[in-house]
Amino acid sequence: MQLESNGSSGKVSFDGDSDFNGVKVFSATMMNQRGRLGETVTEWIQDNSHCEIKDAVVTQSSDEAFHCISITLFYWEDDA
Repeated sequence: MQLESNGSSGKVSFDGDSDFNGVKVFSATMMNQRGRLGETVTEWIQDNSHCEIKDAVVTQSSDEAFHCISITLFYWEDDA
């Protein structure tokens, strides 16, 4: 596993095979949503265990009024 960060965003690569055919974006601006975001992502992964997570990118952005965090999953889903 490889972790990269530039201070405002980060990326984790699970292996050298980064082919993907699906993307799922989770984002939250409200404090209670941000506090639960990890649980939301975990629930989605558990509910979609047929999807192999290839990469994940965590992005944080802010302005005077709002703080937003996003988690983007790149995954491979075999044809059913």
